[in-house]
Amino acid sequence: MDKVAVLIPCYNEEQTIAKVVRDVKEALPEAVVYVYDNNSTDKTVKLAEAEGAVIRYEYKQGKGNVVRRMFREIDAECYLMIDGDDTYPLDCARELVDKVLLHHADMVVGDRLSSTYFTENKRPFHNMGNSLMRTGINRLFHTDIKDIMTGYRAFSYEFVKTFPVVSKGFEIETEMTIHAVNYNMQVENVVVEFRDRPEGSVSKLNTYSDGMRVIHKMLQLYKNYKPLRFFGALCLLLVLAALVFMAPILSEYLRTGLVPRFPTLIVCGFMVLAGIQSFFAGMILEVMAAKDKRDFEYHLAKISSDKQGGLK
Repeated sequence: MDKVAVLIPCYNEEQTIAKVVRDVKEALPEAVVYVYDNNSTDKTVKLAEAEGAVIRYEYKQGKGNVVRRMFREIDAECYLMIDGDDTYPLDCARELVDKVLLHHADMVVGDRLSSTYFTENKRPFHNMGNSLMRTGINRLFHTDIKDIMTGYRAFSYEFVKTFPVVSKGFEIETEMTIHAVNYNMQVENVVVEFRDRPEGSVSKLNTYSDGMRVIHKMLQLYKNYKPLRFFGALCLLLVLAALVFMAPILSEYLRTGLVPRFPTLIVCGFMVLAGIQSFFAGMILEVMAAKDKRDFEYHLAKISSDKQGGLK
């Protein structure tokens, strides 16, 4: 088992990967540097290998697929994940790693948004999207994560081996964050500098399509992890809509004793029934979610025990 494993997912980063590997080795000389290539068609692999990185491959396209492969294959006391585009200076790497090794954090978030991100990043919709996701997740899950979409993170062994990677693409950061919050894992923030990509280096993130996937992932995980709130809100929406459409019919009935619009009344009745069903579905799923959390704690304890056994 490695003491510190640095994980760098890469796809066509020949312009920056050599510098990133050198910077990692200078900042964390004891670390093993793994570069996971995701079907690059340039010299990324050759340049990383020349700098002494361990090269491994994931042939299914997408960052989430790469993270799944990395977490499955590597055993380490601490994992540091960083992008290969040289947008994150490595002067904070030691602090992120020490938060895991010495402070027992499960996930340490490299917080770009509290430093230079909004001035360095030249893509305004990315700025807006990051702020929107941070506000949405913090309010929905009652937490205080400073940067939801950062690719600069450190993890404990327990986090990595209990994190079920479902996402295929860039929504993986959202999934990581919500997983840690939902299972009450120790999350810490470290402010890190951010610099935009050097000229000629192209981002693989599509602002609109990937942004929609991230929002969909956030709502999907909210439904899965907070079912009573999700289906309770749906129940309230259906019942309120039914009452709005039903109010004129009730008013007419009380005034004349006649029901003027039977189809509307029937639809409103079905909406109320659907709302009631939604509420009870939320209650049942809430019980299942509570059981899942208890099962997770048992699994976490076993993983921790296995880690201690492996270190002896």
